[in-house]
Amino acid sequence: VQLQASGGGLVQAGGSLRLSCVASGHSFDTYVMGWFRQAPGKERELVAAVSRSGRRLYYADFVKGRFIISRGDAKTAWLTMNGLKPEDTAVYYCAAGDSRWDGVKIGRGDYDYWGQGTQVTVSS
Repeated sequence: VQLQASGGGLVQAGGSLRLSCVASGHSFDTYVMGWFRQAPGKERELVAAVSRSGRRLYYADFVKGRFIISRGDAKTAWLTMNGLKPEDTAVYYCAAGDSRWDGVKIGRGDYDYWGQGTQVTVSS
């Protein structure tokens, strides 16, 4: 079971990026999908999460109104990032957590599988 994150890059402040997460080896239709980020010297933090059905969403306060999390088929999720700021610079990770109910998970320990991370750098 693997998660592959992609779509990171270098962008100017105010720009946009769309991160993708593709699962292989397993269908994640019963899993919560989340995006975390980790900046140098900081803890990994949850950015956004989406429930199994895609109907329930969670956003950290620092990205509300700018980022959108979504999921498509059973093996793909996206994070659309608009209005990027230099403080959004970090390695972004997608993660999946098994869930028996249609809710979101906000703890790192709630997630069972992690992608390798994709670097997002926002220049001022």
